[in-house]
Amino acid sequence: MKILVTGKGGREHALITALSESPQKHDLFVYPGSDAIATMATRVDVAGLPELITWMTQNGIDLCVAGEEALLVKDTGLSNLCSEAGIPCWGPRKEIAQLEASKTFAKKFLKRHGIPTADFTICTNAAEAKAALTEMPIVLKFDGLAAGKGVAVCTAKDEAEAFVDEVMEKRCFGAGDLLVEKCLIGPEISIFVSVCDESYQILMPARDYKRIRDNDQGPNTGGMGAVASLELAEPELMQRIEHEIVQPTVQGILKDGLKYRGFLYFGLMLTSTGPQVIEYNCRFGDPEAEAVLPMLRGDFATYALEAAKGNLQPDLIQFAPGWSICLISASAGYPASSRNGDVISGLETVSGARIYHCGTKRNSSGQFETNGGRVLAVVAQGATRVEAREKAYVESAKITFDGLQRRSDIGKMHFE
Repeated sequence: MKILVTGKGGREHALITALSESPQKHDLFVYPGSDAIATMATRVDVAGLPELITWMTQNGIDLCVAGEEALLVKDTGLSNLCSEAGIPCWGPRKEIAQLEASKTFAKKFLKRHGIPTADFTICTNAAEAKAALTEMPIVLKFDGLAAGKGVAVCTAKDEAEAFVDEVMEKRCFGAGDLLVEKCLIGPEISIFVSVCDESYQILMPARDYKRIRDNDQGPNTGGMGAVASLELAEPELMQRIEHEIVQPTVQGILKDGLKYRGFLYFGLMLTSTGPQVIEYNCRFGDPEAEAVLPMLRGDFATYALEAAKGNLQPDLIQFAPGWSICLISASAGYPASSRNGDVISGLETVSGARIYHCGTKRNSSGQFETNGGRVLAVVAQGATRVEAREKAYVESAKITFDGLQRRSDIGKMHFE
């Protein structure tokens, strides 16, 4: 089988690794990919999405797997164009990918279908947004894709007003509305589901750590680490999440006359009154994918192909017992900026753990150097959370580069 994955970061490195470990060997391709991913998959060099579809058609691609979110909503939409070309795509069509691309679309969907979520106000300008800042803490969400940086949890009014000015006056993320949302309190959990029309399969849950510094301090990032395990949530909680959130979401998509095939991420807050939806992502989460996918067993390639064709076969994959811990090493200046060009040392010394490249490139000497905000994910597994955590930190400590930022409490905070 010929499989193409779209994207270039740690999530895509993890997806391609999982596909490569399927029982049968497949020809793997990536667009646009990275220097690290190129050791496992052939990079496709085309000008854009229409040219990519042409290339896939001409080269007989059997399956396209959507990694990152941007192409799902770009122009006509990756999945839409694949469908027109007769290429199975494991990733949703543009119309329903708005669940991630538009926070307003998602909140209206949640409200329409009676799915628990925080109360909210949609604001079209700065004055409306500031008038809605009636209680603290408050959550502010830009209505659009912002690489995980379009959300602010503000504890003081001046902090919230400053974020409003950045988003609505300076337009740091471009044009778009702002959601002002009641702040939910409780631990978070990430639920991943394979959705295939009216069928679905709940995968291994995870928890990520979004803030840059220990104890959840500092600004939000794309994620500084993640924990994954079948033990992360009790069976009773998972049943409640399925009945109150997952089932109504799948049924709501169908009621709206839409169709979904692909991974669907549910970011949930476990409040005192029950689980509530914080956000949807229309693909695997990052860095949760790096924690979850090493635990996957079975025939992932065939699973994705059959599901993309409308035939979800849950028995093709399983998840290993135990725990998986992912640690992110970020570059200097992140998340406000990122410094590129710092040489990375120690990669070859890591053993018993996986390394996924999130933002690296090779320099003229063949060395890997930083090329993005989140640089590397080091992931280790263990029978217990403590064992997995210790192994992940020991191996991650072997890697160094100037300006490196790494949290010290991944897999510990929220558990002790």
